[in-house]
Amino acid sequence: MANVKFNYLYRDGSNFKRWSNIVFSNPNDLPLEMVEKALENAFSKDGLFIAHQVRVPEVFLYSDGDANADDHCYHEIYEVTRSSEIPTESHGRSIDQFISEVQRAAIRGWLVFDPFERWLGRFSPL
Repeated sequence: MANVKFNYLYRDGSNFKRWSNIVFSNPNDLPLEMVEKALENAFSKDGLFIAHQVRVPEVFLYSDGDANADDHCYHEIYEVTRSSEIPTESHGRSIDQFISEVQRAAIRGWLVFDPFERWLGRFSPL
């Protein structure tokens, strides 16, 4: 049984990027094609999602208070791959559980926010 590595990134409006990944356990040995399809169907067009809504670490390029017009709230999926690495998922979720959480978030809707407003403490979905 191989684990699943979820590779994602934050890309600002000027196309600067910061990458990250999470390794999930895969106790039911889900095929990668099934994982990819389930996530693609749940994320918004172009594979975009709001990281904190599905308990994924945000990897924004800006630090507290210096968000600018290029910054937005979306992260994007890059790929999922098989991995022999040990799981790094900090909430103990398997890939099945992560997919379920992403699907529930998609049904509720991706709650867009302004990063600068969030820093000011006036965070509310747009």
